[in-house]
Amino acid sequence: IFQSYAMEEKIRLLHYWFVTLFVTTTRKCTHTNVFCPYISHAHNTQLIHANYQTHTYATRYTYTDVWDTLGTNLQNVTKDITKWRLDDVGQKQKFHGRNTQQRQVKHQEHEETLQDIHDSNGGEPHSTDLSPQNSQAFYTAHHLAMVDFYAPWCIWCQRLAPTWEKFAMEVKEKRIDLGVGKVDCVAHQQMCKDERVMAFPTLRWMEDGKAVMPDYRGDRTVDGLVEYAKRRVDDSKGGNNDNKSNNGDNRALANNEWDEDHHPGCQVSGHLMVNRVPGNLHVEAKSSHHEINSAMTNLTHRVNHLSFGPPRAPNYNFMALFGDAFPATYRHSNPMKGKFYPSAEYHTAFHHHMKIVSSHADYLASSRGSSSSSVVYQILEESQVVVYEVQEIPEIKFLWDMSPMSVSLTKEGRRWYEYMTNLLAIIGGTYTTLGLINATLLKLFKPKRL
Repeated sequence: IFQSYAMEEKIRLLHYWFVTLFVTTTRKCTHTNVFCPYISHAHNTQLIHANYQTHTYATRYTYTDVWDTLGTNLQNVTKDITKWRLDDVGQKQKFHGRNTQQRQVKHQEHEETLQDIHDSNGGEPHSTDLSPQNSQAFYTAHHLAMVDFYAPWCIWCQRLAPTWEKFAMEVKEKRIDLGVGKVDCVAHQQMCKDERVMAFPTLRWMEDGKAVMPDYRGDRTVDGLVEYAKRRVDDSKGGNNDNKSNNGDNRALANNEWDEDHHPGCQVSGHLMVNRVPGNLHVEAKSSHHEINSAMTNLTHRVNHLSFGPPRAPNYNFMALFGDAFPATYRHSNPMKGKFYPSAEYHTAFHHHMKIVSSHADYLASSRGSSSSSVVYQILEESQVVVYEVQEIPEIKFLWDMSPMSVSLTKEGRRWYEYMTNLLAIIGGTYTTLGLINATLLKLFKPKRL
């Protein structure tokens, strides 16, 4: 039967057999096995790369703090931190700055007490106390107004109170066409919620009862407030919305122009050097001259990037170099990328708990000539919503715990002479095997002579 095949069929069969064995052996010899033994590993410090967005926090109120178990307590970290202001759809709108600090505000001290100032007006305040009952009448009587939204317990509001009364007195004496009012946000919480008052005190310019942004952020002195009021009144009457106000901090804007106070969102990006011990990075609203309104702290946020390790190119995918060392479902160097964390209720915030495990591939480092490129930090992350007390200011927390163990990846390959030995064995074995088969078939099926 075997002899009935044509010679080319024999050659083809031999060719298929040889190629199959050759490919199998070549692949086996060139393929490297990667082993993942756990080893102890320690670094003194580690680098965090972060990029996140808060959708309801103004840029000037967004603080980033770092704490760890070694006693590190860094307040308002600004080094290597960049901030962008966001528009109403979460897109970057205006660059806020890099390594920026809040501007210091000057407060005026007075010899007279607040009661003395009231006594000079027959025991009545010079500014109008606004409430839901009289606010409409006040705004109708005063086309232009400036209102102080305050809380009685706020220390900054208490320091401002005498200055605000003297400012109202100056406005009357100088016959400035301006109404001066104030709103107690503890007694009239809904009024302040309707105005989205996020910090105390908030000094807001009003036209026909509607807010005109931005809020006043200049010095809290009588002269500073009077100068600001004159300029805004003159701008309103002259229709000029391009003149700078007190110390360049405020600008009269048309209602349809973009401003941070209309869209209080912030994007923060940068990197931090931290100790390789359990710690946390927390984001909260703070100010060096305001008290934050806890009733308005909505911490809805999006994490664009959060990873540990040395800086690399933006499109550098280190995990792809590991091949099959890790299953795709377990490659978590940046598991929070692009995730959105909405806070459905006030006084709540997400806390993100992370377990950090370092992985090392020395064979990649030797090929690149650098040990830094051979380390990747995998993150096991779990997030939960935490409910705060009414008087507490919620904060976003990224809590990490560095594992004392790490994964070391090593590869095992074959020498070239092993490959050559296997190749020669294939050639010889193929020739010998086919010869034996051919001889056996010839002996079994050879026609017998009569």
